[in-house]
Amino acid sequence: MKNTNRLGKMPAWQKYFVQIAMLICSLTGTAYLLGHEFQIQRAIFGAHSVLAWHGIAAILASIALGSALPFHLKAGLKSKRKLWSGLSQLAFLTILLVSGALLYYGPAEIRDGVIATHWMIGIAFLAIFLLHGIYSKKAY
Repeated sequence: MKNTNRLGKMPAWQKYFVQIAMLICSLTGTAYLLGHEFQIQRAIFGAHSVLAWHGIAAILASIALGSALPFHLKAGLKSKRKLWSGLSQLAFLTILLVSGALLYYGPAEIRDGVIATHWMIGIAFLAIFLLHGIYSKKAY
């Protein structure tokens, strides 16, 4: 049995749930961005079904974030390890959640700015999420 007693270390099921949910959300968002905004394979990537899957993945990613917050974030703040990438992810996810809600419920006048903000922050989040999981604790 693996040692899961280390403070802040998520159990395997939770780690995979968070990783898979965040990656599926990021990949579906990237696919829709490529199809809808950049006109790459628009018929496939820009389809409403891709946007619907992105919304479902965002719900799962929100649940995953909620599962990690109580212990993982608290332990990270205490240990001061990967603080920059961890807090950046939290800030970016907050912006993504708010901008996602504004895309659905917000006024039409701000939609173009919200779209641009959402996809730029989404790309930045994905990069930091990958770095946070890949780099060793001693890297920064």
